[in-house]
Amino acid sequence: MREHLKDCRRIVVKVGTSTITYPNGRLNLKRVEELAWVLTDLRNRGKDVILVSSGAIGVGAVRMAMKTRPTAVREKQAAAAVGQAMLMQIYHNFFDRYNQTVAQVLLTKEELSSDSRYENTKNTLETLLEMGIIPIVNANDTISTYEIEISDNDRLSAMVAEIIHADLLLLLTDIDALYDKDPRNNPDARRVAHVAAVTDEIRAMAGEKKGSEFSVGGMKTKLQAAGICLAANVKMAIANGEDPKVIHRIIDGEDIGTLFG
Repeated sequence: MREHLKDCRRIVVKVGTSTITYPNGRLNLKRVEELAWVLTDLRNRGKDVILVSSGAIGVGAVRMAMKTRPTAVREKQAAAAVGQAMLMQIYHNFFDRYNQTVAQVLLTKEELSSDSRYENTKNTLETLLEMGIIPIVNANDTISTYEIEISDNDRLSAMVAEIIHADLLLLLTDIDALYDKDPRNNPDARRVAHVAAVTDEIRAMAGEKKGSEFSVGGMKTKLQAAGICLAANVKMAIANGEDPKVIHRIIDGEDIGTLFG
């Protein structure tokens, strides 16, 4: 089953806040640079690549000297405005080292629910991919209270994968895979290598714990993303993003993380 992942031509990679930042909320520049190298290498192999990146609010909050992730919507929007500019500048600098052009694409619920905006979003992403550009997608938290209050980039990345008919969505997080119980509290937790369908039994494994202080999503939102992908016939994998080269290992068919589909 995993052998077929080598044939994936169109790949969406989502990185969470806890993957690209340290626990104190500051950017992990070494990891971001390694991510840029891996994604550029995929692009050089002839694969279409889209990066969905969280982190704008967390990075902005640190830059604004906030000790924790803000809770008021207006403060989240201000932090997103500061953080998104920082994130794109850093991504641009690292990708530019490998002669890879990137583009910023900010989305809201309206782009994904309106037929005309959905089509415009699809056309923009398709055009960028045709030109060899890696789109970097994030929720437009600066203007949309919906995304800030109840959304997350796990589901957003699944919707992007659906829009562009991706072959594979990779969710890089701070945990190795889906486990039958929380491995941070249960040493006997067992990795779930493959999930064919998101059942109530699978959902019960998610728990409620989120990632770092500056992150939003947890395993629950990743299973919601898996449901979107399975309905759209897109394979999805969850893996630890501590070493971005895990992307190569998954695509090469290694039995790590959790594969959905």
